[in-house]
Amino acid sequence: MDVKGAARRVLAGSPPVLLVTLPGATAERLAVEAGLRERGWPLAESPAAAAALVVAGEPSGPHVEWLGTLWSGMPRPKAYVTVAGAAESGRALDAVPRLLIAEPLGAGPQPGPPHGVVSPPEDHEVPESHGGHADHGGHHGGLVAGLPMAERADDRDGLRLDQLHLSLGPALPDWPTGLIVDVVMQGDVIQQAEVRPVPGGPPAQGSFWNEPWQRAARGEPVTRGAAERRRCAAHLDSVGRFLAVAGWSGPAARARRLRDAVLGGAGREELVGEVRPLVRQVDGSRTLRRLTTGIGPLPAARAKSVGVTGPALVADGDAHARVCVWLKEIERSLSGLEDARALAVDAENTENTKNTESTVGPRGRCDGLLSPSRALLDALPGLLRGAEFACARLIVASVDPDLDELQGAGHG
Repeated sequence: MDVKGAARRVLAGSPPVLLVTLPGATAERLAVEAGLRERGWPLAESPAAAAALVVAGEPSGPHVEWLGTLWSGMPRPKAYVTVAGAAESGRALDAVPRLLIAEPLGAGPQPGPPHGVVSPPEDHEVPESHGGHADHGGHHGGLVAGLPMAERADDRDGLRLDQLHLSLGPALPDWPTGLIVDVVMQGDVIQQAEVRPVPGGPPAQGSFWNEPWQRAARGEPVTRGAAERRRCAAHLDSVGRFLAVAGWSGPAARARRLRDAVLGGAGREELVGEVRPLVRQVDGSRTLRRLTTGIGPLPAARAKSVGVTGPALVADGDAHARVCVWLKEIERSLSGLEDARALAVDAENTENTKNTESTVGPRGRCDGLLSPSRALLDALPGLLRGAEFACARLIVASVDPDLDELQGAGHG
């Protein structure tokens, strides 16, 4: 009896997928997530738990090293596919079971990939850190068995405590695409935090979520309903990611399914009947409130000082307050899905723009030199400093910056 072959076929039937999104590949990510949901394939939390590495976007030189690190950390048999366009997602995912069954144990990556699939990145002898990023050279205390060594530093009481340097991202599940956060830890508390994008920079086409406002700024005809549909989907996406990080998988999955329905053109009446119960469930959860209240506080005054203009400014508070603003925005956007009036974005004359609502995208004003997510990134280190490490991902998820907005921004 071919026990190994049978086990391989079982694995190929429902392979755990490590999904990595490259800058500029939001549409591809959404298509892959929908495909995984249709197939019932689970998402893996780490390379060690994954059977397939699915990359949304087209890898280039700057991505090779850290993708290779992820690939190295996956046990065999394993498969690697890329989704260079949203329309290719189904074909690429269909190739995963074939690759898993065909790969000989202990052998190297298979040559001659089918359409939509590229050869895996070369295995790198690079130790993996949180999220698959392994930049421990230079300012770190060295590596032992693949883990960064602790240094010593004074805490606020003058005691010498272990100090640990870690990098979060860029391939954590439900993590903002293209983001790396370097933190310095003492005990379980973040003492310092710095944010930086992955090498390669933001995409030339800008943000998927800001597309209606970008098109309107170029003089193209765009309705307010189209903008509200994209805003609603963007906030459902953020809520889904936040709830997934918080460990609330059921509502997270519903938020993503509704996000896809909104983007797919579902009507307002159809959506309201499903969105409102989700909003009430999340907004009324005492457990979620207890888990997220008090972490990552961002008062309005501090938000204004770094240029934050969107929901994070309106929230004037902590992670829970920011999620509640998203929920309100989702309901408000639903009421405007059928608004046929023109979306008017005057990028050249922001001071005299009368219809200010038309210039505000999902994360803030889209008509200035400072992109909304650049301002959110400027605020993020302050939100992380002093927070417990266990709260870091929740804080990041509650801000959910879109680094694709940074293309063409006048700051950073």
